[in-house]
Amino acid sequence: MTAINDTLHITREPPKWRTHSKPFWDATREKKLILQYDKEVGKYQFFPRPTSIFTGKRRNLEWREVSGKGEVYSFTVVHRARPPFQGHEPFFIAVVRLKEDVQVMGNMVNCSLEQMKVGLPVKPYWAPLSNGTHLLMFEPDVG
Repeated sequence: MTAINDTLHITREPPKWRTHSKPFWDATREKKLILQYDKEVGKYQFFPRPTSIFTGKRRNLEWREVSGKGEVYSFTVVHRARPPFQGHEPFFIAVVRLKEDVQVMGNMVNCSLEQMKVGLPVKPYWAPLSNGTHLLMFEPDVG
């Protein structure tokens, strides 16, 4: 049986936000996931951008809070990594399809190799960063 490491104990630098991503990072202070929603087409987008990926317009975007629940769409087990992850292998990186039909990539934590599979229900796990924001990760939603 291969042991999978969580990446929770690795020190990470908080991301540098831009004007269009500041609301996203501010919401993580309260462990809330907000996504940009294009009200003209009725679709969410992730990662934060200054304009809609659907229409190219700026004025159609609004921020909406979502649960962050979804399922594993795809995943990999990382066996070789660069710093700061080097020496902490193996660990999971997953692409999660949220209920809002948006794909988000992140580390998967609190998950065994036996549990991990495409279609696994997941929920957000908020890893604290040094500036008071949190990094979105995922863990199995077993409850």
